[in-house]
Amino acid sequence: MRLPYAPSTPPASATQSEKDIYAAVSARRAPRPLQKLDLALLHSPPIASGWNAFLGAIRSQSILPQVSIQEVSICRIAVLNRAPYEWDAHSALAVKGEDAVGREGMESILKAEEFVGGSAVERLRGIKGRVRKEGKEGGLTGRQWAVVAYTDQVTRGVQCDDGIWDLVKEEFGKRELVELTATVAAYNCVSRFLGALDVGERNAGDMPMPEGAK
Repeated sequence: MRLPYAPSTPPASATQSEKDIYAAVSARRAPRPLQKLDLALLHSPPIASGWNAFLGAIRSQSILPQVSIQEVSICRIAVLNRAPYEWDAHSALAVKGEDAVGREGMESILKAEEFVGGSAVERLRGIKGRVRKEGKEGGLTGRQWAVVAYTDQVTRGVQCDDGIWDLVKEEFGKRELVELTATVAAYNCVSRFLGALDVGERNAGDMPMPEGAK
């Protein structure tokens, strides 16, 4: 990293408030130890605290399916923003569980043409039409392709084309749309923080297929 990591336990000079922040971040990570991202953020305990609360809500209080929807979006963000550290963490989660993304789906997340420009709406409409007949395309469901397209639009252009929005809105309710948008926004923030400081020393690395992908 471009800075030394903060200590993994509160320094002797820490205030009680700072000790409480360390404890809260550790509790969210448990049973795992603090991650390198945490040890970067903990140079500023108030920022680490706010980050912990925001990302904690997105990870643990959203009604979106974590693996089949949130991880698809987060992994796509890692690809778009060249964030290998983010890819390492979230691709491993995407291929676990009953609704795991398979190897073919992960290949699509890695390599699919971006849903930007004039052809994006027709591409997504075509995929959704074919998926209605065949169940999946490129290892992803129609709902997952909508997530990929929306993630591309918001990551690349900030605003989303009306045509893409209409197709995404067919798949999700109001709360889900807010939570999906918050997920995309939050993990764009994460990837930019990781990349700017080279957290985990992975900026020059590749993004391999995760172990366990089937």
